[in-house]
Amino acid sequence: MRYAICNETFQGWEWDRSCAVIGELGYDGVEIAPFTLAPDVREIDTGRRAEIARAAGRAGLEIVGLHWLLVSPKGLSVTSDDESVRRETAAYLAALGDFCTDVGGRVLVLGSPAQRRLPASGGQSLAEERLSACLEPLLARAELRGLTVCLEPLPPPEADFVLTLREAIATTRRIGHPALKTIFDVKSASSDEAPLPALVREYAQWIAHVHANDANRRGPGFGETDFRPVLAALSEIAYEGYVSIEVFDYSPDPITIARDGLAYLRRCEPSAGADAR
Repeated sequence: MRYAICNETFQGWEWDRSCAVIGELGYDGVEIAPFTLAPDVREIDTGRRAEIARAAGRAGLEIVGLHWLLVSPKGLSVTSDDESVRRETAAYLAALGDFCTDVGGRVLVLGSPAQRRLPASGGQSLAEERLSACLEPLLARAELRGLTVCLEPLPPPEADFVLTLREAIATTRRIGHPALKTIFDVKSASSDEAPLPALVREYAQWIAHVHANDANRRGPGFGETDFRPVLAALSEIAYEGYVSIEVFDYSPDPITIARDGLAYLRRCEPSAGADAR
């Protein structure tokens, strides 16, 4: 398995310092939350983009891609009743595709539950129609540049649209673009009735990225979620992407989360052959 960690785990740290520590801890990659680098990635010039990529490279890291895409600028929404908001959101998603390419990333994870609420004027089908339209410029770039866009299922109460892997894949099928896939987020998938490894196997062909987090929103190994069957299922389907640690509870501290989470995942690999706990 190749392991990455999301950079917002290192809250308030400079990018170069985060990369250096992530590399020293033994990770293969780093995943970027764009709002940690600038409120709007269009403010990041070509030179700074190159330096972001070089800093990761110096630490021996690959930039996996981006997630938390629409946290900023404020007011974006792929489902808004305001057409001008949707137009600006589509433009920003396209700009994120450019930024991802410039820093060497390959995956963009569209979670952003607050920016994809069901519209007041309609339900699921209208939301899907607007989502599809907003994604068009990004997906066009993705196809040309070898990017993959992952529509992330998020359960209630975080989201009210695209709640499960089944719904994410149904929506992805309806949009019907080859660059659009989904992500297996362990915390989110823990809300499903099916066992985690069964979900991995059932939706294998659609899973282009993995977020590793406990059902309690902390890092892997910091709760009761057993990652051994999850990693076994990923190995079984010959998953070749990254397993990227993403947490929502930043305690006790970023280094402990990163160090202990990675050590736990490695103990959970099928080849480890030992008790993960």
